[in-house]
Formats: sequence, C-alpha cells, structure tokens
Amino acid sequence: MLARLLRRKEELLKVLERPEIPLHTNASENDLRSCVTKRKISGGTMSNDGRIARDTMLGLMKTCKKLRLSFWHYLGDRLGISNQQTAIPELAGLIIAKA
Repeated sequence: MLARLLRRKEELLKVLERPEIPLHTNASENDLRSCVTKRKISGGTMSNDGRIARDTMLGLMKTCKKLRLSFWHYLGDRLGISNQQTAIPELAGLIIAKA
C-alpha cells in the first residue's frame, strides 16, 4: 500500500499547489443525498411526470445553491412574480461566468 501511495505522491499532493481542488470527490454523492432522503420519506412519485418534475425542481435548487442564489427568488423571477428590481440572469450564463 505504501508503494502505491508513493507512486501517486504527485497526484495526492496536487491539492497543496491548487487549494481550489476539493479534498474529496463526494460532491456528486452530496448532491444526490436530498433526493434519496426525499424519495425514502415520500415513497417515491406516483407517475413518471411527477418524477421528472421533482428531479427538475431539485436540480434547479441545487444549481441555485451552488451559485449562492435564492431558489425562491429565481423561481419568482422566472414566473414573473418577483418583487426584486433587477431581473436574475439565466442560470446558464451565471454558470459560464463562474467557470
């Protein structure tokens, strides 16, 4: 095992040179955690359309959270019921700007 770690030393220490690299790769698992918990509590959805709607809303919620944007403000803006003075840009543009 030590020999294997030595072979990967440069890769394992890359995080010291680039602190923006996460120490773990659990981001995908963390993104799914709320979906799995909700599914277990509710027993799933009654229809395929319900599953698609749930997955879409959860995806939007996660994306807004990662962009530090209020999901509810974003949703209100998209539905045209927002009380904010400035419109929220499309998520795709925000993602590209942050990349």
